[in-house]
Amino acid sequence: MKNVRIAGVGMIKFTKPGKQEPYRVMASKAIKLALTDADINYDKVQQAFASYIYGDSTCGQHGLYDVGKTGIPLVNVNNNCSSGSTALFLARQAVASGATECALAFGFEEMQPGALGSHWEDRESPFSSMLGALDKAAPEAPQGPLALRLFGQAGTHYIEKYGANPNIFGKVSVKTRNHAVMNPYSLFDAPLTLEEVMGAPVIFAPYLTRLMACPPTCGAAAVIVCSEAFAKKHGIAASVEIVGQSMATDLANTWDNPIDLIGAKMTAKAAQETYEQAGMGPEEAQVVELHDCFTPNEVITYEGLGLCGEGEAEKFINDADNTYGGKFVVNPSGGLMSKGHPIGASGLAQATELVWHLRGTAGDRQVPGARVALQHNLGLGGAAVVTMYRKV
Repeated sequence: MKNVRIAGVGMIKFTKPGKQEPYRVMASKAIKLALTDADINYDKVQQAFASYIYGDSTCGQHGLYDVGKTGIPLVNVNNNCSSGSTALFLARQAVASGATECALAFGFEEMQPGALGSHWEDRESPFSSMLGALDKAAPEAPQGPLALRLFGQAGTHYIEKYGANPNIFGKVSVKTRNHAVMNPYSLFDAPLTLEEVMGAPVIFAPYLTRLMACPPTCGAAAVIVCSEAFAKKHGIAASVEIVGQSMATDLANTWDNPIDLIGAKMTAKAAQETYEQAGMGPEEAQVVELHDCFTPNEVITYEGLGLCGEGEAEKFINDADNTYGGKFVVNPSGGLMSKGHPIGASGLAQATELVWHLRGTAGDRQVPGARVALQHNLGLGGAAVVTMYRKV
């Protein structure tokens, strides 16, 4: 296995449901941006992986065919909210193994307004066991949509377990929006105050308010990966490489409490394996994009990734170690909370953001001196993908 280079990245600005172009158009635009960034023609791509969760089979082909029809293998990927990083995981693996020299991962989503729900009510839900575990662990927890229940109760459990001030969830929202103001790709660009966040309507009692949850969003993103030899042969700068990447699914003991139900142990497992591959720990990273679909998940993920110790997230937040001037800049893009979360595209948009920082082309939100970047993308049900990038 060999390190894999990032040849090109691209994403379009995300939009609210009802204002988007068809997924075919969004996907092809993102792919073309990545090809232009890599300065190669589509015929150089040898394999493709398309990520989305809302759509019929072979939507990936429908999005790709506007770019070209060269007969290459294409795999459609559905791994819940980690679909984008799963597509990247497969593309990187194809190149790292020597099976191909250049692979494309692209993701897209057309989402509907409102909370996520199942489209397959005539069959058993893949979340039935998780919800059963939640009912057992927290029988008095409020009811509600699946993601809201799981992440909301995880936040409640964290506060109760560690005695933290619930305003840490609001402080993360404020921090993230401050970052988003500097990002022209962000869906939301108006700053927030802590009072606004904490005073917003409660969507999951007692702590979670509307301004602690990401919006349903539509959009697309793409990443092209290649071998070092391919980059040299075709004159691609490819100044960023993937030095570690791992995907983890649930373990036998990951449903014991609400925090682990939303992937804390999966995250820790994937992170440790990634650090071992990379030969460096999280302290080497300057910039982090992590899965903040709800702010309690960002708080919990600080610890899962090892950015701080267990139970230390409150101090980490209060010391501003998650923003400019601190130990790490977490979600400089504005994260899923402000940039938006079109599920199939989110992981690839995270990768695009980190590549821009490592290249030094992130504009007003550029993290100074960024040389190592860390990415975390989570899907309930479940899968966690952690990736570490390095400037070459």
